[in-house]
Amino acid sequence: MSETNPADGANVRLQYGFHPAAFAARNPDKPAIIMAGSSQVITFAELDRLSNQVAHLLRANGVQTGDKVAILLDNDPLYLVLAWGAQRAGTFMTTVLYRLTGPEIEHILTDSGCKVLLSHQKFAPLLDETAKLVPAVHQFRIDGEGEANLQAALAAQPETPIADERGGTDLLYSSGTTGRPKAVDVGLPEDPAVDARHWIGDMIEIFGATENSVYLSPAPMYHAAPIRWSMAFNRIGATVVIMEHFDAEQALALIEKYRITDSQWVPTHFVRMLDLPDVVKHKYDLSSHRNATHAAAPCPQGVKHAMIDWWGPIILEYYGASEGIGFTMINSQQWLAHPGSVGRVMLGVLHICDEEGNEVPPRTEGHVFFEPFRRFSYLNDPQKTADAYNPRGWASVGDIGWVDEEGYLYLTDRKSFMIISGGVNIYPQEIENLLIMHPKVHDVAVIGAPDAAMGERVVAVVQPKDMATAGPELAAELSDWLAPQLSRVKLPRQIDFRAELPREPTGKLFKRKLRDEYREAAKIF
Repeated sequence: MSETNPADGANVRLQYGFHPAAFAARNPDKPAIIMAGSSQVITFAELDRLSNQVAHLLRANGVQTGDKVAILLDNDPLYLVLAWGAQRAGTFMTTVLYRLTGPEIEHILTDSGCKVLLSHQKFAPLLDETAKLVPAVHQFRIDGEGEANLQAALAAQPETPIADERGGTDLLYSSGTTGRPKAVDVGLPEDPAVDARHWIGDMIEIFGATENSVYLSPAPMYHAAPIRWSMAFNRIGATVVIMEHFDAEQALALIEKYRITDSQWVPTHFVRMLDLPDVVKHKYDLSSHRNATHAAAPCPQGVKHAMIDWWGPIILEYYGASEGIGFTMINSQQWLAHPGSVGRVMLGVLHICDEEGNEVPPRTEGHVFFEPFRRFSYLNDPQKTADAYNPRGWASVGDIGWVDEEGYLYLTDRKSFMIISGGVNIYPQEIENLLIMHPKVHDVAVIGAPDAAMGERVVAVVQPKDMATAGPELAAELSDWLAPQLSRVKLPRQIDFRAELPREPTGKLFKRKLRDEYREAAKIF
């Protein structure tokens, strides 16, 4: 752990432990960040120096401990630099999706009470619009003009730690897939030291990560898992390789080039890599790869079986949420013995409850609750916060699932995605998991569309691998293929085709957008 000098009262840090600064002192020239496309390297010494300057810049612009800072970037070399600077300044850091509209960004900045927005001049039209909507938020831009130029502003700041350094945390907003985004507020860490232990850091060490690990992050940094896990690997002195944009073959090439040991994916990444020709899939040396973790979205069993067959038993899966109420984990061997499970609890205490809040026996479907390992609230929304907890203080994010006799959790779907057709509850995930395995299907979303007779009808929106095949013949082929595997009530009554589905770069599907389209088409407002 860190030490302080009691003589000067300024809490000056003499030695760091669980923090990049420790490795800046021990191994300054070691790469902390490598950008996959450009091969640009930021060493631990540079990360330490630049993040100190970021903290000073925030203080110079009125940002104090507990204030809010936002980062709006694609996967830029400075992303983690800015994040570590915000952490050292004891702030709440919000990551903002650069694909949002001005009013959507205004909501996040206003709702959070953000004081400074850090971005890039390439997003100038969006940033200019945002500046008009929220003029009180001070903007700095990479390659910006005049006083807004971030690099110049940083260069003017000291390279040593700020006097009142204190560990901060993130304040991440939901994607808005089921409504207006809300921020998950877990409060500042109880231990104020910037190098205090962090639960995600503890998790990756349990998985075998060390300072000799090399971590590949193929997803956008604005998402919870990439930013948190990348920072966790930096905390233990490991190198993080960041892909500017995901490309299936490039990901394999990077594993070989940088001797990647650890990585994190979403199921759509797996699907894209499995779609590669066999000659490409087996072209690269993946022998360094020991832990390939996936989460964030359900993984079809066929896809996971194929990945284990290809990469070996290195596939790990976890289930959690930005709210951080509970955490489960399952390795390849456990999953092969319990296919479809997301594992057993590692953090929190798991409960499956019925609609009345009573616990149900094993193999009985119900609402997934945890006795949370940490409390959270939804910023500025006491009602949503209250709705997340039951009278016993157990918390839920709206997932449906069940546990077996050994305590393995199986997720059915999100309650908000459930389709009610003719009074029958239908969960789209089961249908999606089957359709994605059809050789002509590239992507799929199953939703409920308004139906005068049934209330809702099951609609499959399919992105075929070859759009030229889209049409009645393929729809009939998919229906015939599903028929032996699903009860009649679950079979899609309508199969539509699209060249692309509305997914985030993280792989998360915007089902709300699809459902809204079908409701509007049916004149349901």
